[in-house]
Amino acid sequence: MPDPAVEEIVARREGQPHQLIEALQDIQEACGWVSEEAMYAVSEGLTVPLMDVYSVAKFYRAFALEPRGRHIITVCQGTACHVRGAPRMMDLVRGFVGVEPGETTSDGLLTIESVNCLGACALGPVVVVDGACHHHMSPGKLRKLIRTLQQAAQGVACDAEANDV
Repeated sequence: MPDPAVEEIVARREGQPHQLIEALQDIQEACGWVSEEAMYAVSEGLTVPLMDVYSVAKFYRAFALEPRGRHIITVCQGTACHVRGAPRMMDLVRGFVGVEPGETTSDGLLTIESVNCLGACALGPVVVVDGACHHHMSPGKLRKLIRTLQQAAQGVACDAEANDV
């Protein structure tokens, strides 16, 4: 049974195959990713062949077909960022969190992404965390940023445990 949010999104567009991308975008926003179950619901509700739904979801990089972490760290690898140290930033992220681009940490906290260009070339190297652009990134600033995310998650876990007591 699909997520209630998915059902509601599909119901608003029922029988409107031209709304495929919009439906997938809304599902991505509501759920954080587009599950196989959601693709079946979209296919049925919008009367679009499942293969077409999957093809669109797979083609556009904006759609995640696997669960993502609570925080998304995106490292720009464009030419301007590259010459200003982006490979070093990506190496640091890989080593610090222990996953490769496109992967999520085992605790579900961080998903690491690599993009070819963010369009902020004068500000490179650029790292985006949860949609917030961090420019002129340095290894020290990046380590601090990741530690802050990790510590905040531990604080949330500690607060939740304290409430259970």
